[in-house]
Amino acid sequence: VSDQTFTELRVLADQLDTRIQIHLHESVQEIENEQNTSGKRPIERLRDLGLVNASLMAVHAVHVTDNEIALFADAGVVIAHCPRSNLKLADGIAPIVAYGKAGITVALGTDSAASNNVMDMLGEMRIAALLAKAEAHDASALPAAQALRMATLEGAKALGLADSIGSIEAGKWADLACIDLRHINSQPVYDPVSQLVYTVQPQQVSDVWVAGKHQVDNGTLSHIDVDDLLQRTSEWQYRIAGEQERKSA
Repeated sequence: VSDQTFTELRVLADQLDTRIQIHLHESVQEIENEQNTSGKRPIERLRDLGLVNASLMAVHAVHVTDNEIALFADAGVVIAHCPRSNLKLADGIAPIVAYGKAGITVALGTDSAASNNVMDMLGEMRIAALLAKAEAHDASALPAAQALRMATLEGAKALGLADSIGSIEAGKWADLACIDLRHINSQPVYDPVSQLVYTVQPQQVSDVWVAGKHQVDNGTLSHIDVDDLLQRTSEWQYRIAGEQERKSA
């Protein structure tokens, strides 16, 4: 992306009062490529272009220095942590504990199906909590309650929508999920939050409301024709596979 495009993006974000989301310092290769091109680390380049501010959501942010963490904290940058994508692409482990100590908002994400086969926030919570403990060599790092917060209210904060979503409060949108902890793999339940983070599987989600609309009813999608969706998925699968075969021929 050229400096001019980044500058125009910053101006638009200021005018629209919106966030800028950039996949940043995801891999060592990305950093080395930028250094070879501009002589700067990606964060340095964005800082010099005026993009390191409270409007920036840095996705991944795996390979950072202590000074860069301090820069994020001072500027009000928020982090989108995508642990399973980072693992699948062998990018490394983001320093989530250090971000927390610096007072940086860290939200939980999945990245995309291109780098994470399952868009499963329950699984992301579990992996995030376990990786943080391993990275910090501290079993108390990123407790279950904080992992849950990263998947909910911290995500809302990162999007600038904490007044509308992210927690169950009067006046906020009714975004709700019911999870059945009676399932055998979640028994016995001593701490519901801990069980939610460390044991729950997607099939235990019984009901979901989005902005008050009942989207999942007793485990069944309420407004999506699953058979039609599977048919269209199959059609696109063959189209994409056929295109790949033609390109490789």
